Amino acid sequence: MINDAVSARAIIEMDPFAEETLQNPGAFDRAALAAGPVLYLPQYDLWALARHDLVKSAFVDWRRFSSASGTGLTNIRKAAVWRRPSVILENDPPDHGRYRKIMASVLTGASLEPIRAQFAETADALAARLVAQGEFDAAKDYAEIFPFIVVPTMLGLPEEHREAMLTYSELNFNAMGPDNFLQKQSRAKAAPIIDVVVEHCRRERLSDDGLGAQIYAACAQAGIDDDDAAVLVRTFFSASMDTTMNGIGFTIQSLAECPDQWAMVREDPSLAKAAFDESLRHRSPSPYIGRTTACDVEIEGVTIPAESKVLLLVGAANRDPIRFHDPDRFDLRRNSGGHVAFGVGIHACIGQMVAKLEAEMALEALARHAVTIEPAGEPRYQMNNWLRGLSSLPVRAKAA
Repeated sequence: MINDAVSARAIIEMDPFAEETLQNPGAFDRAALAAGPVLYLPQYDLWALARHDLVKSAFVDWRRFSSASGTGLTNIRKAAVWRRPSVILENDPPDHGRYRKIMASVLTGASLEPIRAQFAETADALAARLVAQGEFDAAKDYAEIFPFIVVPTMLGLPEEHREAMLTYSELNFNAMGPDNFLQKQSRAKAAPIIDVVVEHCRRERLSDDGLGAQIYAACAQAGIDDDDAAVLVRTFFSASMDTTMNGIGFTIQSLAECPDQWAMVREDPSLAKAAFDESLRHRSPSPYIGRTTACDVEIEGVTIPAESKVLLLVGAANRDPIRFHDPDRFDLRRNSGGHVAFGVGIHACIGQMVAKLEAEMALEALARHAVTIEPAGEPRYQMNNWLRGLSSLPVRAKAA
């Protein structure tokens, strides 16, 4: 017998992982926000929440919306997965707190201060060279290249295997979604390098002066073994690369499309922080995160059964007109506080300080060297089940 509360769910037929949706993600977000408070995607037996208040509440309510069964579509407690689960992202208290404390002890203002200088120097040289060309691809040549240079160095990863780390990270995000053509392509591409990546995140392969070595040292002091430390290093790499690359690319896209906003950043480069924050709300690079209900959960008269996968629609929540006025407009003057791009509660992104630092240095450098920046062609979306980003962003810049 179907419970009346369960039957009150809003059915969403649009496939968020179909190629046409990935090319036009805003259409799915708008449909989800318009459909109702509690959504159901029958093709995946998947529940979803889109409204900002409901997404935020689910983030905070880790007891009912668990991360320990995986944050993708697969219930990792019931099905085999291609990698060892993350000890911090796919974990709940009390164990989660041990690992989060390790990362918090490493990612401090003091540890990031010398990294700031390295980020700034690299970004300045890269921005100066590209702007001098007049036209360049801001996604491929800047938003992607800058983190690719600085993040592995920051962690102390071997230079010769950094490309393999990106391939590993791409599979990590595609595998969060369904077993579609994107995941199959990523699995085939990553098959030869998975063991290489695992090997090169071990302590003996890392430099002594990187954050990776600090993670191992903090784990040892806390009585946590090297296998768990290696998982933390791999998790931190994935979290610091793809989403940050995409976030920087989206920010440059919005600034290029809005000359008045670029002029503001150009006049006051400290607004780079606000630009990145507003861009995370406006075009969220991580549009989804999964949870699993630990019990029956009732939301506004609809019951989500226990052991159900629930997709928190971060991208839609950040454009909820109930929470953000005129949400489709990119506006540096807006108070973007309250967006959920980094999550909320105990599972809020532990590496967000690094992401913000990367973006701040990249955008400030571009503002120093480019008087104007404008689109020079059509941007193209990348194809990834679990991320949104640009594979190409042609821009034209006038050098200062």
